[in-house]
Amino acid sequence: MEENTYPQKLLAEMLGTAVLVFIGVGSVPATLIVAGDAPFTMAQLGMISLAFATAVIAMVYAIGHISGCHINPAITLALAATKKMPWRDVPGYIAAQVAGAVLGALAIVGVLGKEAVDVGLGIAAYGTGVGAGQAFFAEAVGTFLLAFIVFGAIDRRAPGGFAGLAIGLGVFAIIIPVAPATAASINPARTLGPMITGELFGGTVHWDQLPVYLAAEVIGAVVAGLLYVALNKAIAATPAQSPAVEPATAEGALS
Repeated sequence: MEENTYPQKLLAEMLGTAVLVFIGVGSVPATLIVAGDAPFTMAQLGMISLAFATAVIAMVYAIGHISGCHINPAITLALAATKKMPWRDVPGYIAAQVAGAVLGALAIVGVLGKEAVDVGLGIAAYGTGVGAGQAFFAEAVGTFLLAFIVFGAIDRRAPGGFAGLAIGLGVFAIIIPVAPATAASINPARTLGPMITGELFGGTVHWDQLPVYLAAEVIGAVVAGLLYVALNKAIAATPAQSPAVEPATAEGALS
């Protein structure tokens, strides 16, 4: 099967990240405009989580076969760190993802108007009662779980055709406990895109929090990738002795 060109992959990543931000992040100001000020009720948080999940599921099936549908610089870095993609492709992927996140945030303003900026534009921030250490831990754990799910879902031994569903539902689940602490960005592009757009439109942006988000997300994803590869190697090195393990599931590596 012929592989898509690098520019096609970058365009797909930009589009996919734009859709993720527009739908997922856009659900935050949409909820605030319709229902009033935060804090969110659990039902509202559930709808926001569902918006992110459905965006991820849709994009995995729409562009996964083109670019891999990373739509997250932390996932891209984790894949490169585990030799699942060449480092030479990383800068382009990250640039496309950040550009897509900005475009997605601009689309939110275009659809919902300046009021979306006034209610925060879904910009990730940790606030009252949450310190940098707690925020770092929350984002690192959330991104670790996301990356671990991604690595498992794309393993050739995983059930075929369910990667998008597994990753999307993983995003849904992760957002529920992490969002109250940090808004559950778990994605450097999702963090940065709305911040840039918010700054352009005079919104409130806590730039001092950005290093905490970026460091936590990258570290969490890379550690998850390295751990999954370590577990994968350990399994591959163990002779298949159990009759419950079929040959098709005892072989293979990450695609």
